[in-house]
Amino acid sequence: MRARILFSIVGLIAGALLLTTPGEVEGAKVKADSQLEFGVEMARRGLWREALFRFEQARKERPGDAQILNNIAVAYEAMGLFEKALEAYRQALAASPNNRDLKQNYSRFLEFYQSYQPEEPEGEPEGSTSKDPQ
Repeated sequence: MRARILFSIVGLIAGALLLTTPGEVEGAKVKADSQLEFGVEMARRGLWREALFRFEQARKERPGDAQILNNIAVAYEAMGLFEKALEAYRQALAASPNNRDLKQNYSRFLEFYQSYQPEEPEGEPEGSTSKDPQ
């Protein structure tokens, strides 16, 4: 008798989870989409900090979404945070390696980023002292 009651309770709990999960998932999608749309509008206005904030909010709802990660990368790039942009682009590509638009954004960014970085000097500047790592 106890086993039957326990089995019924487990069945009810499992059924309740199945009923609520799709709605919760849909709610998270709607929330992420809303944040994403608002972020895009802020980016169009040149308000990159606000755009980044909204994209990060969307990422909380959909952490592995390549579109959101791409938008985060673009925001970092626009703000001059190139190391963070590079990392976000790489995460986006890992999430969607065959996305043509994403590959194109990343390629353009890399071209800029590689030309932006100062070249390393071949030798040490005069007057500097070299220390061996310990």
